[in-house]
Formats: sequence, structure tokens, C-alpha cells
Amino acid sequence: MKKVFILLLSLSLGFATVNAQDANKSELHQRADSDFAKGNVASARFHFIRAFEDYAKKGQLKVGMECAARGTELYYKENYWKEAFDLLRRADQEIEVNGKNAKDKAALHYIITKQRLAMYIKLRKSDSAKDQIEIMENQVTYAADDALKNDLLYNKAVYYYSFGQNAQGNAVFKEMASKLTASKQYDKVDGVYQTLISNARKSGNANMVAQSYSNYLAWKDSVNALKLADETGALKQQIAENEKTIDDQASSLTARWAVIIGLCVLAAALAAALIFGGIVLMRYILLTRKQKKTIRLANENNALKAKFISNISAQLDPTLHKLDAKIPEVKALLQFSEHIATLSGIENTMDEEVELEDVQLTPFCEELVNQIRNKVQAGVTIKTNVPNMSAKINKEYVSHILLHLLNNAAIYTPKDGTIWMDYKKRGAHVHQFLVSNTGEVIPEEKRDDVFKPFTEVKDFTEGDGLGLPICKQMALKMKGDLDIDAEFTKGTRFVLLLHS
Repeated sequence: MKKVFILLLSLSLGFATVNAQDANKSELHQRADSDFAKGNVASARFHFIRAFEDYAKKGQLKVGMECAARGTELYYKENYWKEAFDLLRRADQEIEVNGKNAKDKAALHYIITKQRLAMYIKLRKSDSAKDQIEIMENQVTYAADDALKNDLLYNKAVYYYSFGQNAQGNAVFKEMASKLTASKQYDKVDGVYQTLISNARKSGNANMVAQSYSNYLAWKDSVNALKLADETGALKQQIAENEKTIDDQASSLTARWAVIIGLCVLAAALAAALIFGGIVLMRYILLTRKQKKTIRLANENNALKAKFISNISAQLDPTLHKLDAKIPEVKALLQFSEHIATLSGIENTMDEEVELEDVQLTPFCEELVNQIRNKVQAGVTIKTNVPNMSAKINKEYVSHILLHLLNNAAIYTPKDGTIWMDYKKRGAHVHQFLVSNTGEVIPEEKRDDVFKPFTEVKDFTEGDGLGLPICKQMALKMKGDLDIDAEFTKGTRFVLLLHS
């Protein structure tokens, strides 16, 4: 639930375009698409923004807003939240200045508002996300576009599922599926469900996967029944038409026999179609039941594994405390048991809100730095760059994370090296703490693994490897994130980003 729409970041569906797209893309637009396909995110983002500005100057606002939305998405994928919000504000201003009329402006604003919704969902800000839904409803009303109405229903369903409001999400999705099903747009409904399930899987949202897949199977069964009924109705209609032909040509025995034979053939075809349809439907039902069971067993196994690890830690703890804690191996096992309990506790309470308090940053950070001064090697310089201001944070979790990072820096900073402790305010409610040190650079292929528990087997006396995973989970629980700055080349820099 906490990584909701680390990918839900693409809320738009193929049928949800606001107006017809321009037939040809500009050179900047093509360059942006090419960079994105190659995985060059920074260059793609730059060219999408340039394309947005160029289209705006030419009055091609529709495709321009789409480029602005793509640029925004590539900003917040890398946690550049301030830049993302600033770009959306620029886009809204451009629409107000150069938009043709109220209807067109509403349709264009909808593209931008949808991106804000995706951002607030990722930041887990339910109230702000709800505000965007209400704005989008007004924009759809002004735009008077049926495609936008369907897209709004989709985004409302995503919002409800993302914040655990499954009943509301199911109701909205059924409404959208019913509209498209009534007009026999089965492929579009199927695409909606597939997109929702895919996004939920990528974001690790097990609840949304289960809900979406269950609804999808129920809809699929009903559609198969409708298709079979349509085929049966068509054949019955054909039979009725042939019977009328028989009546009209009753004077001709030859014609009558010909029609009768044709009627028999059609009847046989109808029977064969019904039998075949029944076999296909039965196989599909059996297959879907098997898939449902597989998903249920996987979820149960994950829950059992987490409970097993937690129980093992709890059972070992009393025994370990009877042993001599001065023995390095015993001390290491005690710490490992404590870390397991901490990690399990955080994961089990991930949905719970953390308490925030106003903290004076300068004394807070100085106190943490002072705790490691006697741990560094000879000649190591410790520098702090923290403004004299307050921030609303969870003091316990932030202290734990920063002290762990500082201790690691003290261990790995070579003689005569430097350790930095910095703070930067990235927005009204966005805080960034940075802990940097000279020395070895963590290889790119290992940067993701350092935040994953149990990625390598090692001697517990040398550390259990759970320190950074615990810090990562604490950051996520605070609706933030902890990552390594890939652009820092003097050594290692960890970035703690928080949203209050």
C-alpha cells in the first residue's frame, strides 16, 4: 500500500484523450520519446518540457499539455516534487492565457489536474487527492466530453482503491464497465481492467490486485454469457428469416425443401455452437477458479512467512537474554533479533499515521553529529549545513535514520576524509536531509540491494544488513523515501526526503 503508484503514475488510458491529437510530432517531441525509450530519463524530461514550451508558442495546446504531463511524471518519478508542481502551475497559466474558450480550457486543465491527482496518490495525501477529484468533476462538466467522463470514472476508482475504500472503488468501476458493456465496447472494458491490475501489481498494492482481479473475472463471465446470447440470438433470427422465406415460397415445393434443408443445417450449427460455447465457458470458469486459488495461496504464504519470522524472533529473544551479552556472537544475535522485531513492527503498522512535532533543526542535527565525533578516523572533518529553523517531523524515526547514516559514514570515511550533514527545504511541506562522506562509491548494481533485507548471507558479528532496510521502511512509513544520490561522485550520499 505504501508504494501506491510507484507506477500508478500513468493514470491515462488510450480511450481517454481530450481532443484528437496532432498528426505530426515536432522534432523536440520525437527526441523526448526517443530518449525515454532508451531509458535516458533526464534528457527525456528536458525535451518534453522544451516540446511543451514550443507547442504552447505555436498554439498547439493539447499536445503541449500532454508533453507537460509527461515531463511532470518524469520529475516526480525521481522525487523532484517541487519541480513537478511548478511545471504543472506553468501549464495551467499557459492554458488560461492562450486557451480558446471555457470548454477547451476545461479539457486542457483536466490533463494537468490528473497529474496532480497521481502525485497526491503517490504521496499518500488522501484529502488533497480528493480535492483533485472534485476539480476534475467540474472540468468534465464544462468540457462535456464522454471520453473524459469514462476517464474520470477510472481515476475515481484508482483513488478509492489506493486509500482502501474498496466498496466505493467497486461501485465506480462497475458503473464504468456497465456503460462500455452496454454499448458492446468489450475490448475497452478489458483494457481498463488489465491496466488497473498491471498498475496495482507494479505498485505492490495487493489489495487493489485482489479487488480488481475478482471484479475482472466476474465481468468476464458476464460478457461471455452476453456474447453467447448474442450469437444464439443471431442464429435464431436467421432461422426466423428462413421460416418466413418458407412461408413466402410455399407454392414451390422445391424451394420449400431447399429452405427446410437450410433450416436443418442452421439448427445443427446452432446446436454445435451452443455445445462449443458451453465447453469454452466451462474451461474458462475452471481456469479462473484455479488462478483465484493461486493468488489466494500466494497472499496466505506471504502472510505466514512474515508471521513466522516475527514468531521466531519473539521465541528466541528470552533465550538470548539469558546468555552473556559480552560475547560478540551473542551480542550480534541479540541485535539481529531486535532488528527483526523492529522491521516486522514497522511493516505491520505501515498504514498507521506517525506523530509529528516541531523540531529545531540546528540543535537536533548537532546532537546527532556529536554522537559520532569519537568514532571517526584521524583527520576526518565533520561539516554541518543546517539552517536555524524548525520542521514538523517524527523525531524518533528521523533520529534513528540520520544516526544510522552518520555511523556508517564514520565507519567508511577514510583518514583525512570529510563527512557532511545537510538540510534543504524543498517546498512548504517537503524536507530533505543529506548525509554524505568521501570514500568508496557504492556500485550502481548494488544500490537497490542495500535497502533489501537478507540480500546476502554474512557473519552477524560484522552486521546483519538490516540497518538500511529498517531506515527505508521508516522513511516510507513517514510518507517519504530514502535513497542514494547517483550523481554524487566524491563518495556516498544518502538522501532522506520527507513530506509533512
